Amino acid sequence: MKNWISFPKVEGTASRQAHVRLPAGTYEREMGREGFFGPATQMHHAHPPTGWTSFDGPLRPRAFDLNHVDHMPGQIPECPLEAPALMGNGATQLRLWRFKGRMEHLVRNADGDDLLFFHQGGGHLFCDYGHLEVREGDYVVLPRNTSWRLETDEAVMVLMVEATGDAYKLPHKGLVGTHAIFDPAVLDVPALDDAFQAQKHERETLVRVKKRNQLCAMTYPFNPLDAVGWHGDLAPVRLNWRDIRPLMSHRYHLPPSAHSTWIANGFVVCTFVPRPIESDPEALKLPYYHSNEDYDEVLFYHRGQFFSRDNIHPGMVTYHPSGFPHGPHPKAYEVAQKFERKETDEVAVMIDTRDPLDVYPAMEGVEWGGYADSWKAK
Repeated sequence: MKNWISFPKVEGTASRQAHVRLPAGTYEREMGREGFFGPATQMHHAHPPTGWTSFDGPLRPRAFDLNHVDHMPGQIPECPLEAPALMGNGATQLRLWRFKGRMEHLVRNADGDDLLFFHQGGGHLFCDYGHLEVREGDYVVLPRNTSWRLETDEAVMVLMVEATGDAYKLPHKGLVGTHAIFDPAVLDVPALDDAFQAQKHERETLVRVKKRNQLCAMTYPFNPLDAVGWHGDLAPVRLNWRDIRPLMSHRYHLPPSAHSTWIANGFVVCTFVPRPIESDPEALKLPYYHSNEDYDEVLFYHRGQFFSRDNIHPGMVTYHPSGFPHGPHPKAYEVAQKFERKETDEVAVMIDTRDPLDVYPAMEGVEWGGYADSWKAK
């Protein structure tokens, strides 16, 4: 346990409550530790913290359009283990997989749990534990070393987030109780149903396994997805964003940590879903300016209009390195101040990583080079 130095203090002109009743003519910026879970200070500035005229260097915010990411030469498109790697560090690897058809081999990730987010399309996922139908908007957590394959009649676009050497867990929900945000009872697990029984066969089957980020192959004279039963409390789970009921307050803008969905040791995955916008006239009505001092932030935009951003569409991803002051774009800030929108309609997946992320070559050619300038007042 950390014993943070703590001496709550107010200096100069400041509000008594974070994100509420800001002093006239000021812009609030939160400097926080441990990704909104640690101590924080709200600074009140005379100018927007994003009011730069130029920006360069490794702290530069970046935006990419994943709709145009292609497989690298030599990769097998039907194999999710060879999907283009987008970003990563020692705790996680982000990939984007596009596929349509029937996987003729099985895959297994021995490097860590995999989280699949189905941005487009769906189908039938078969794994050691049985059969699971998947659709747009589903998360599927696959425990480390689970063998699986996918069948689909439509094209799928899947964001894959690996918990390298780690496992996904649910966030602690504290005062609001275990049924808040989503009840664990809505988590679906695979079934040994008729579809699973029908896929069993005695033909030779290839299993491709990723270990230490290298691929190896195992060949069986039968289909290893041949379970006749199982019991226990370890299995893949499915959660659709539509089953998430977000925490909200009409008088206070909650931090992203309130929307935590999956937790690993080196990062957290949050889900932003439609919700009412704060109605209290003194409360901020969109994400406050902040510079997350310890975590890199990645946002994948699934659908809707992200209410604090301009010129961002579904299938894009933004990357904000730790220490970069960011927040709403000027136009979005104006709209929020007038309370012209009463609710959000965006769905987005946020991955906050404790260690810096590397951006991989697959992202070359799909970057929006002007993203850092998008905060400039028009």
